[in-house]
Amino acid sequence: MSATRVVVTGLGTTSPVGGDVPTTWAALLAGQSGVRPIKHDWADQLSTQIAAEVAVDPTDVLERVKARRLDRSGQLALVAALEAWADCGLADAEMDQERLGVAMASGIGGVQTLLSNYDALKEKGPRRVSPLAIPMLMPNSPAANIGLAIGAKAGVHTPVSACASGNEAIALGIDMIRLGRADVVVVGGTEAAVHPLPMAAFGQMMALSKRNDEPERASRPWDKGRDGFVLGEGAAVLVLESEEHATARGAKVYAEAAGAGITADSHDIAQPDPGGLGATRAMKMALRESGIEASEIAHINAHATSTPQGDLAEALAIRNALGDEAAEHLVLTSTKSMTGHLLGAAGALESIAVVLALRDRVVPPTINLEDPEDVGLDIAVEKRTLPEGDLAALNNSFGFGGHNVAIAFRSA
Repeated sequence: MSATRVVVTGLGTTSPVGGDVPTTWAALLAGQSGVRPIKHDWADQLSTQIAAEVAVDPTDVLERVKARRLDRSGQLALVAALEAWADCGLADAEMDQERLGVAMASGIGGVQTLLSNYDALKEKGPRRVSPLAIPMLMPNSPAANIGLAIGAKAGVHTPVSACASGNEAIALGIDMIRLGRADVVVVGGTEAAVHPLPMAAFGQMMALSKRNDEPERASRPWDKGRDGFVLGEGAAVLVLESEEHATARGAKVYAEAAGAGITADSHDIAQPDPGGLGATRAMKMALRESGIEASEIAHINAHATSTPQGDLAEALAIRNALGDEAAEHLVLTSTKSMTGHLLGAAGALESIAVVLALRDRVVPPTINLEDPEDVGLDIAVEKRTLPEGDLAALNNSFGFGGHNVAIAFRSA
């Protein structure tokens, strides 16, 4: 384990339940769902007609000219990044830009730009394809635009590992600081795939909930009546900083980003290893890297998307990674019950929830858990208070392709 401690000094998000961090956190603690019927006509043809779209449209926040040059995924990323950058106190401060990095992930990238320009090509010919299409649709576009906005020169990266992407970006940021490549790294994830083709594709995989008549009750992790996840959109950003750098400038610190574990299942392209072996190893690696004992984990924000196989495999992995005794004493939740599944942005948004849970000593509820599976874990169905003193927590993210990433946080 590196001796360099990494801390969280800034947070930003735009999510299905709020347009910024304060409104999102208040909604999560109140158990508010962001899942609603899709109002676009194209949804009428789909088996799933609900989604968790952002509460505040990014075009209401960004300047019109700037917004038009970005895919929706880039718009969301920039909104969250600018909030986090202002929050950390570096927006108006002098900094060595060669010590400033970005790791902004996406699972799918600029799919809306890609598909809209393909439609233009088919219907009106090549001259109607936007000259900005490539800079807008490339997966690294959100990261690059954040880097341009803040002047990052230490490296601008885009991890792509499906639904584990956001957490992998956080892990990369931790590594960049510990390896001495940067003092500050802006990390997170973004996704904007509420579009007929991705939704039709997920629907054909039987991955999405079809509870169209009860959208707010559709995302129900660990409930016996769960029938798939709800697609969400949004972005979430954390500012990571070496403790030395943060202390020198008197920065406020939310929590310590203590360590990460990354593994692969090599089991199936879409289904998790039913024994949760890769997920188990990821959590154990995060604990080992952070120097945290299993008994210190007070809270886990689970990946728990509301799919039949995934929820059970993760619960088994948690018990195997921590041991039954330690697992029985932690408070487990899945905020996806409220936000839906933000794919490449999920890990980043849920890491923010973990950081704030440690700061405020309170865990958001898992809503819609009416007939729970017997998973042998303490799942919060109402917001729960955490004890005082030094605490540690985990955030799990798992993705198609067998990607597993666990991030360990410690209270400030």
